[in-house]
Amino acid sequence: MRCIFCGFEDSKVIDSRSADEGRTIRRRRECFSCGKRFTTYETIEDTPVLVVKSNGARQTFDPQKVKNGIIKSCEKRPVSVNVIDEIVAAVTKQIYNSMEQEVSSKFIGELVMEELKKYDEVAYVRYASVYRSFKDISSFMEELQSMMKNKK
Repeated sequence: MRCIFCGFEDSKVIDSRSADEGRTIRRRRECFSCGKRFTTYETIEDTPVLVVKSNGARQTFDPQKVKNGIIKSCEKRPVSVNVIDEIVAAVTKQIYNSMEQEVSSKFIGELVMEELKKYDEVAYVRYASVYRSFKDISSFMEELQSMMKNKK
């Protein structure tokens, strides 16, 4: 690391501490040439993930939007905020672990439904009804029958 005072390219780390809730490492360094101390920060490089909507538009992935959709589907259901946060965290982790720079909104919806199904079937059906935009009652019944068949 180059010294900010004299420009010498070698220094030693004197102290390292976690910062920013573990997302950053703060390092105190000492220059071998001038002996002055300075601080550097090491952070995880976040590459933004873009969501490709059904109309082709692209926007940055926002976990808060996922959370808002889940909250709507869980209204008046016995699903705690902690569970909702767990679902959002699981979906977010899967999206970033996919190592893709672009993911479809359909992919995100499928991940959310997969997680919701584990916790509350009614919330799952509510989310699916909006996400899959059922055209009529028969398509809605097909989804319910599929759930019933998989449950047995």
